[in-house]
Amino acid sequence: MTGGGGWKRLQAVAISASTAEGLVLAALPLLAVSITTDPRHVSWVNVAGQSPWLLFSLFAGVLIDRVRRTTVLAWAFTVEVAAALVLAVLGTAHLLSLPLLMLAAFALTSAQVLGDGASGALVPEVVPPDRLTAANTRLQLIDRGLVQFVVPPFTGWLVAFAAGLPAWLACVAALLALLLVRGIPSAPVTPSRAHPLRDVGEGLRYLVRTPLLRAITITVALGSFAASAGNAMLVLYATEVLRIGPVGYGALLTCLAAGWILSSFVVHRIVARLGYSWSMRIAQTFAAGTSLLIAVLPPWPAAVGAVLVVMTAATLVWNVCSQSSRQRFTPRALLGRVLTSHRALAWGLTPLGSLAGGLIAAHWSLRGVWFAGAAVHGIGAVLVWWTLSPAAFREAGRTEVSPGAVKP
Repeated sequence: MTGGGGWKRLQAVAISASTAEGLVLAALPLLAVSITTDPRHVSWVNVAGQSPWLLFSLFAGVLIDRVRRTTVLAWAFTVEVAAALVLAVLGTAHLLSLPLLMLAAFALTSAQVLGDGASGALVPEVVPPDRLTAANTRLQLIDRGLVQFVVPPFTGWLVAFAAGLPAWLACVAALLALLLVRGIPSAPVTPSRAHPLRDVGEGLRYLVRTPLLRAITITVALGSFAASAGNAMLVLYATEVLRIGPVGYGALLTCLAAGWILSSFVVHRIVARLGYSWSMRIAQTFAAGTSLLIAVLPPWPAAVGAVLVVMTAATLVWNVCSQSSRQRFTPRALLGRVLTSHRALAWGLTPLGSLAGGLIAAHWSLRGVWFAGAAVHGIGAVLVWWTLSPAAFREAGRTEVSPGAVKP
């Protein structure tokens, strides 16, 4: 895929920022289990790390639509630098504690809320509408495949060498992103004198009243709840069920990366051949099936790793279709608020998912977390097959808006 200087610079920013996020996000659970192995306490770090999606997303959207989007990105990376620096200093000084890890997770995700929303709103400004699927595939590959899942396997060795080392490297990567973002062109934003709550309501109403986007958001909310429960307990599942240590846990994350990377080469072809409707239906069905497989498989790390490859491959197909749908069917003036409203409603359940994962593991079993996740994903699959039909996408296409449109 080719693109102008803004698109190339946005990719460079994504690589640097996601490397920083990947280092810290992978280090936090490893540092947590070095302090406590109580599933409930480990899940608290995930709860703290996911709560900003619920608490701040709606108002972050207002900020993204009121302030030049590159400025919002710069603010987000400044917070990432500060959070990583504090974690690095205290980790090096062996002063880490569970409350500190929770605070670091909260700060990092707060920056992500701003950064992900602003970068998503920037994509239609730097690539033409017919390249949105390819552009989102590239960014998904960078954000989740090459850095958030390729970087973490090395984090196991970094933590074993020095507790503060991943955070030091994350600080450098976030600082580089802060410097790179200055070169991205961004359209000026028309100032709004409306009350922030009115702006929030406008974005929410557009999302909720658009049937296609509403159905996607509900499905992602269910999937986020299930995935968050599994992710919160994955480190314990690796160490206590599969009997593999930090390096083995990193290898599981490598399997997740492999799914994203392999899928990225064919996502555009899959969507072009099957269309958004069938691509999303099949992807959601795979989400339910792979969760069930992890729950019932014997403790064979290789088999579990193979299932994780398939799981994340299907997830990338879903994510690209989901993000592209919001960008295609949302006016630019509302895009920041619609993107963050989606995250608030869809990802707002992730703290509850993390908490539920800890409770299910503590009172039932670690395998029970994946059984519950399969059930929730199954509900999402039923909803997708019912609502995201080819006819629904054709109907949405009749009212498709241009990126520069102000009103739907």
